[in-house]
Amino acid sequence: QVQLVESGGGLVQVGGSLRLSCAASGRTFSNIVMGWFRQAPGKGREFVAAIQWTTYYADSVKGRFTISRDNAKNTVYLRMNSLKPEDTAVYYCAAAIAGSPYYYSSYSYWGQGTQVTVSS
Repeated sequence: QVQLVESGGGLVQVGGSLRLSCAASGRTFSNIVMGWFRQAPGKGREFVAAIQWTTYYADSVKGRFTISRDNAKNTVYLRMNSLKPEDTAVYYCAAAIAGSPYYYSSYSYWGQGTQVTVSS
């Protein structure tokens, strides 16, 4: 079992920045894929970024978002810069033991989500 707790969401203006954190517990952290997904109202959950030995990004956030991890703290981060209104969503942290980091179905463990709202 893996428990995930997100934090760091909030309200920010267009062009602003936020850093999300996801604290993991329950098993060895360093060798599993950690990902971020988001879900906007009325839409499905979409891939944002993931990290294992390398990083993966959705095209919509490439160059603006940065995923990183601190294995000593069992924490993964998502730094979000140049935020746009279309980035508004609930952001979920997830952990995958196997499978493609891009696919929702690869992830077995999910956090409760944290709201990010970008106001114009």
